[in-house]
Amino acid sequence: MDKMLKKALFIVNPHAGKEQIKYHLLSIVDILVKAGYTVTVYTTQCQGDAIRAVRERERDYELVVCSGGDGTLDEIVTGMIQSGFRTKIGYIPAGSTNDFANSLKLPSTMNKAAKIIAAGHPFACDIGIFNHDVFVYVAAFGIFTEVSYETPQEMKNMLGHTAYLLEGMKQIQNIKSYHMKVTYDDNVIEGEFIYGMITNSYSIGGIRNITGKDVALNDGLFEVTLIKRPNSLIELNKTLAALVSDKIDAECMYSFKTAFLKIESDQEVAWTLDGEFGGKHKNVELTNKQEAVDIIVQE
Repeated sequence: MDKMLKKALFIVNPHAGKEQIKYHLLSIVDILVKAGYTVTVYTTQCQGDAIRAVRERERDYELVVCSGGDGTLDEIVTGMIQSGFRTKIGYIPAGSTNDFANSLKLPSTMNKAAKIIAAGHPFACDIGIFNHDVFVYVAAFGIFTEVSYETPQEMKNMLGHTAYLLEGMKQIQNIKSYHMKVTYDDNVIEGEFIYGMITNSYSIGGIRNITGKDVALNDGLFEVTLIKRPNSLIELNKTLAALVSDKIDAECMYSFKTAFLKIESDQEVAWTLDGEFGGKHKNVELTNKQEAVDIIVQE
């Protein structure tokens, strides 16, 4: 065996999306081997398993490849941060929505994604710290957020991001708001909010431009959107219209960029991190870690 072969750890979520990985696994491994890697394949056994596998990886791996949805990538990045040392990450998107893969302009075709990884052009991108947890591209609360981890996997497989919206529409008649104090830079805002998202992505739930304009994935800044509680159906419709367009309506929401923010609430609020349940919290601090991980993208 050629001693110059590089080592790659390939972590696979076999249940992500429509389980398409089972039809492409050998061809992906072959692409990586042809690129000079000796490949170790590990299939995740349960939620959180990818975190452990990456955290405990050997230092001589030159590449960590993952196949799964954005939640799987979240676990890979979390394990990377917890390990205390950096290895290039290759991402083969296999989830239902793949927001962050779209932001990175990674193809949905698995073999094409593998060839990009083999070519090896790392991009240093930001990640977020949520109290002591890690998130890759979105931390959110309120309406639509419980949707992502309550929507059945079968529905995600059939409908993709439309499933999130359909499930979210069921909640509109019972909108809950949270009284919050938000501190960022030299600003303090206080009010009743039905939804908030702190993002580093061009799209959320498959909807592009929802995070605003001039988004950069390596500028050290979050894009923050906080939606005020509407007092009538007219205001609610106005808010939804603003959300699905690329126009920010100052009457309906706050929108700003920041590297750090603190959110204090009167009650425990359920959060979602990269589409997975992030726990219930009264007080949270979110910090942007600029260019903290290296993900391989097209040149």
